[in-house]
Amino acid sequence: MPASQSRSRARDRNNVLNRAEFLSLNQPLKGNQEARGSSRKPNSQPGPAPSQNNGTKERRQSQQLPEEDCIQLNPSFKGIAFNSLLAIDICMSKRLGVCASKASAWGSARSMINLIGITGHGIPWIGGTLICLVKSSTLAGQEVLMNLLLALLLDVMIVAGLQKLAKRKGPYDISPGFLDYLTMDVYAFPAGHASRAAMVSKFFLNHLVLAIPLRILLVIWAFCVGLSRVMIGRHHITDVLCGFVFGYLQFRLVELIWMSSNTCQMLISIW
Repeated sequence: MPASQSRSRARDRNNVLNRAEFLSLNQPLKGNQEARGSSRKPNSQPGPAPSQNNGTKERRQSQQLPEEDCIQLNPSFKGIAFNSLLAIDICMSKRLGVCASKASAWGSARSMINLIGITGHGIPWIGGTLICLVKSSTLAGQEVLMNLLLALLLDVMIVAGLQKLAKRKGPYDISPGFLDYLTMDVYAFPAGHASRAAMVSKFFLNHLVLAIPLRILLVIWAFCVGLSRVMIGRHHITDVLCGFVFGYLQFRLVELIWMSSNTCQMLISIW
C-alpha cells in the first residue's frame, strides 16, 4: 500500500495539468460560478430579458426619429440631378443679380430696372383695364376688356396661392415692396410679374390686330419684365421660366371659360 500511494503521488507531481499555471484551466473560479449562478436566477423568473427590452426601446426610438435626422446613404439619380440643377440655378441667379443693391455691379441702374418690372405689376394692369372698360363704348371692346380683367384677377389669385404653397425665397434677401403686398406677391416661386407679362402678351397677340413690329415689341417686353426680376435679385431663373409657363396656362384657362358678350353686358349692368 505505501508503495502504491507513493507511486500515485509521484504520478500527480509529474502530471502537467496539475501545475499552478494550468490550474485555472482545469478548475473554474468561485467568482465565475457565483456570477453564473446569479445570472441564472433572474432568468429562471418569467419575463423578458433586459437586453431584449433595451433592443426594442432602441428600435422604437429609431422609428420615431424625424426624417431630417436620417442619413440617406444611397440617394437616387433623380435626387442628385435635382440638387445639381438647383445649385446651378442659385449660382446663375446670383450672378445675374447685378442690380440687387446699390453696391452691385449695375447698382446705378437699379431704379430703371425696377421701372421695367413695374410695367408687369398687377395693380397698374387691373387699374388700367378698369379705366378702359369704363370709357369703352363698343360691345366687342367691353367683351375683350372684361375677359382681360378676369384673366388678371385669376393670375393674382393663382400666383398668390402657388407662392403660399412653395414659400421659396429669392436669391437675395430683399423685402417686397408695398405694391407686392397688395397683390400678395411676397415669395419667389413662381414669378408673378413674369406670369402676368406672358399672359397679357399672349392675350393681346390673339385678340388684338397688331402690326408685326408691335408683336415683336410685345414679346421683347415680356422677356425684359422677367429678366428685370432676376437682375434686381427678387427671383431665380427657374422662378421666371415657371412664371412664363403658368402665364401661358392661365391664358389657355381664360380661353376655355371665355365670357360671351351677353354675359359681359350683364356683369357691367350689375356693376
